[in-house]
Amino acid sequence: MKFAQIIDFETQRIDEARDLLRAYEEQARAQGRTGAPTARTLLRDRANPNRYLAVVEFDSHEAAMANSSAPETSELAEQLSALMTRPTVYTDCDVHDE
Repeated sequence: MKFAQIIDFETQRIDEARDLLRAYEEQARAQGRTGAPTARTLLRDRANPNRYLAVVEFDSHEAAMANSSAPETSELAEQLSALMTRPTVYTDCDVHDE
């Protein structure tokens, strides 16, 4: 079953966050890393322009957990947290319909 994670965060430095995410994704593709996200959608809250929701999709929960434990992912999370104005909230979801 496909798996998605919703990442709820706030930042005033979204361009820097996007650059980090793009570099991470390019590195994952170049390395042919398995378990990497299959899709990512970034949403901006209209009522709070510094709040964003990233919906990150994986082939499975197991793939997401493997990705989560990769050193590159830990490094990305650390770099992104330095750009956030509050702690990030994660919601794990099974994809039931597309």
